[in-house]
Amino acid sequence: MQKFSVRHHAESLLPDGHSWKLVWADEFDGTELDKSKWDYRLYLMQTRHNTFTTEGVELRGDSCVRLNLIEKDGQFYSPHLETGYNYLDKPPKNGKYGKFTWPMAEFEAHKFLHRYGYYECRCQLQRQPGWWSAFWLQSPVIGCCADPAVAGVEVDIMESFEPGVVIQPMLHWGGYGSDHQQDSPRADGDHVHFDEGFHNFGLLWEPDGYTFYYDGIQTGRKCSKAVSQIPQFLLISTECKGYRQSDCPDESLKKAVLPDAFVVDHVRVFDMTDEKE
Repeated sequence: MQKFSVRHHAESLLPDGHSWKLVWADEFDGTELDKSKWDYRLYLMQTRHNTFTTEGVELRGDSCVRLNLIEKDGQFYSPHLETGYNYLDKPPKNGKYGKFTWPMAEFEAHKFLHRYGYYECRCQLQRQPGWWSAFWLQSPVIGCCADPAVAGVEVDIMESFEPGVVIQPMLHWGGYGSDHQQDSPRADGDHVHFDEGFHNFGLLWEPDGYTFYYDGIQTGRKCSKAVSQIPQFLLISTECKGYRQSDCPDESLKKAVLPDAFVVDHVRVFDMTDEKE
């Protein structure tokens, strides 16, 4: 593990054996979200998810962004942030499929796409049950074909479905139907428990595979079954449980005591500048 310093901010924890160059970052300074870097994800699989919201993103001037859980009249909401767009998220611009129109939805200019390198998020997990947080990469064209090199790979670097618990990293490719495939760096499948402080979650994406890191320490093996060879975008996201199956919150979500937030200190992307030593 080697450290990379950013003045007045927490250090990055990077894999040994390489030299690194910072190519993109958000330290979340100030009191407003930088919309040149992030947008809100409101749609999923051509459906507007009402619990995905533009509310709840809070910057207090302490170099963190808080993705807050919100409750209104017994319903719950939380924000997703992304640096790019999946072409299948937005519904057709005419409201329906029809007469071979293309594109189905309006094209959107991505904020940031990148290929290969090291991706790091320093964050503090949510503390209440019923909602989850994640740091991940997505392809703009995932599912367009069966080849992950062309269509891309969903790379789940950190997912926390329960307070203080992170499931093992996961890769998804081949679409989300019968051709769906997945891989993980750890055969044990065990979850990892973290205390309430800040922790660093990282991904080394190379042309021949993915390696995952928790607080600068590699977790599991290098995953090489399917590797995207196209630029992808970043997401820091939260979601309320229950709403994908119904219009009602999960029973566990009703037990959440507010306020609660997924707190992100920084997101950084590095390029490798030399060969392995």
